[in-house]
Amino acid sequence: MSSLTHADYLALRRFPALDGLRAIAAVLVVFFHYGGPDWLQGWAGVQMFFVLSGFLITTLMLREETRTGEISLGEFYLRRAFRILPVYFVVLLVTVAGSVLFGTFVSNGIGSALKYFLTFTNEFAGASPYGQSWSLGIEQKFYLVWPLVAIALGTVVLRRRAGAAVLGMLLALVVVNFTASHSNPGWPLHYFSILTGVLLAIALHSPRGFALLRPLTNRVAQVVVAAGFVAVHLSVKPIAAFLDGINGIPGHVLVIPVYALATAVLLTAMIAPGPATTFLSTKPMQFVGERSYSLYLVQTIAATIIAFFWPALSGLGQSVVVTALGLALASVLYVTVEIPMINLGRRVITRQRAKAAVRAGVAHQDRTQQGAPQAPTPQSESSRLATIGQAQP
Repeated sequence: MSSLTHADYLALRRFPALDGLRAIAAVLVVFFHYGGPDWLQGWAGVQMFFVLSGFLITTLMLREETRTGEISLGEFYLRRAFRILPVYFVVLLVTVAGSVLFGTFVSNGIGSALKYFLTFTNEFAGASPYGQSWSLGIEQKFYLVWPLVAIALGTVVLRRRAGAAVLGMLLALVVVNFTASHSNPGWPLHYFSILTGVLLAIALHSPRGFALLRPLTNRVAQVVVAAGFVAVHLSVKPIAAFLDGINGIPGHVLVIPVYALATAVLLTAMIAPGPATTFLSTKPMQFVGERSYSLYLVQTIAATIIAFFWPALSGLGQSVVVTALGLALASVLYVTVEIPMINLGRRVITRQRAKAAVRAGVAHQDRTQQGAPQAPTPQSESSRLATIGQAQP
């Protein structure tokens, strides 16, 4: 079976299998929180989200740079803001309003944690009805810092960026030793997962890096990698038990780098056509994957509603019903908030580009009239979200 070529990879306009991976990650997390079997270890789904985020965001940036010669920080932050903030604050508002209405604003922890949710330091907020949003605190700081670092390291020098990603991963491994007694001891290693995705994106964008990973992109390798990843996932609990207590760090923290690297291998195999890609690209998987962000945020609301009407429900039945209601609520948010706000962000960016083009045209005309050398017209740019698909956390 032939493997994907580097030109084929760069020509891909979207990665449809990633919707399926997002779907699996979101459902794993909901199952973990609400009655799913312990052997499934659904908490690891968050690490899959982290690797996906690092990979997609960096791929978008690199392709923009290849196409236009630069990375627009303004457009990057606008896209992230319109993609993430509206649903985040809508669900937070509903959670706070519900807590006030039922008189639990202080007792359930949302009151004291609100300052963390408003400043995206969620990972330090402690237990509350919006506690599942802790991962947004990790990702928002990544979105803020990584584009600045990437630009500072040069516009075309991939080796510098790869070196920065590796340095960040090593730093996360070191710093976690100093947070073992913290209430959230594993928070540095979440950046290891994100930077694993970053490093993968840089490697695949580079001809040399892609050549090293290319053997993973044929159909046979895809099946083998998918089976291997399932084996790794099902081994998370025993691996964590084996690693537990090293330097006083819980085993579920120490297993994060292993899982992140396994996810990176899986992602590499999933960019090419094959049986696993076909399954992950089916309409049901895409449906859940597109709503995975809202599902992740709304899961506590869904569980609260189910507990009110069906308090005796538990175990696997609870996880299935909570996921189903969560998907229904997520679909409402997807249609009424996510898509309209993403489209609004695109219109804002389009207007900004149009204004910039007008200003460039005026400046060009002034230089022409004054007899100055003509500057090259800025290269036009198509929407990145349309190119690769919506990069979700």
